[in-house]
Amino acid sequence: MLKFNVLIYIFGNRKSLKFLRVQSISKILINKIKDHLSNDPNILLLTHINPDGDAIGSILGLYHYLVNRGFKTYAVTPNNFPTFLQWLPCSDEIIRFSGKENRVEEIFRKADVIFNLDFNEPGRIGSMEDLLTGSDAKKILIDHHPNPKKFNQLEISDTSVSSTAELIYQLLTQLESKPFLTQEIATSLFTGIMTDTGCFSFNSSSGDTFRITSELLESGIDKDRIFEQVYNNFSEMRMKLAGFALNENMVVLSGLHTAYITLTREELLRFKHSMGDTEGFVNLPLSITGIQFSALFIEKEGHVKISFRSKGSFPANQFSEKHFNGGGHHNAAGGESFDSLSETIIKFEKLLKEYADQLSKP
Repeated sequence: MLKFNVLIYIFGNRKSLKFLRVQSISKILINKIKDHLSNDPNILLLTHINPDGDAIGSILGLYHYLVNRGFKTYAVTPNNFPTFLQWLPCSDEIIRFSGKENRVEEIFRKADVIFNLDFNEPGRIGSMEDLLTGSDAKKILIDHHPNPKKFNQLEISDTSVSSTAELIYQLLTQLESKPFLTQEIATSLFTGIMTDTGCFSFNSSSGDTFRITSELLESGIDKDRIFEQVYNNFSEMRMKLAGFALNENMVVLSGLHTAYITLTREELLRFKHSMGDTEGFVNLPLSITGIQFSALFIEKEGHVKISFRSKGSFPANQFSEKHFNGGGHHNAAGGESFDSLSETIIKFEKLLKEYADQLSKP
């Protein structure tokens, strides 16, 4: 991907010119996307299973733009998403495949263009994988995860950006020569960037992220309300679960600069777990002095879901990919184990000893 030195455009309904340095998507790619949108297509937007803030913010940001342009557009997720994201504008128009299988299958059959957002391989959409790979629609990837598999005709893939929402913003600035930001688009994209950077504490080393965020803020969105809805909108039982996880189930291996939390299915049931309740738990041990690597192990039916976070140079994604069927970003990754929870923990602790030297580096 090439760099723009300066991108100049008129923003919102303000008369002044705004200057923004951003990664530039190639003109050839932009023109191909415009061609795909030129024949009044039926458009399908997809994102990954168990959608997070970036997934929902991205899908809704692009959804609002396309609907405003007059396109027949459908937004589909494999399953439900957390209640702390369900306040976003038009989130109720997102179709959950789980429970709406026949309707979604019909949408796939009619789709002319499919945008695949925030996932880099078709297995990440669960039971919809065969529908996606079997579709004759033109497929466009917009994603910031490394090593995307080849299942799209067009790709906007950049691991250097904070989030897929940031890539959506870059795309829209180059598709449009006139103002495009509505409150709905800006709110959705800001939510995506904010959540995937942990409120700008990671994945946000580029000045472009802050310049784009500045433009979103200047559009007039209520950032304080967005923060409240996402981070101060939890149930009483979720807070008790967090306290229990830290007090009873956190293990600190100070000699290996690692800490981890486990949660069994029984414990989740005890605290009336709802989707999204464990969001952010994996980050908590990193607040301990000297901890460089953190993991969260959640027992599911038939497998263990794992989240990894790291500081500095330790490659959480490589560790996950090599040992736990996963991958992701350098400092943020996910994986899974098909061993029991106890067997998974034994394996994890044993592996840590092999990485002792790497974990000791800042």
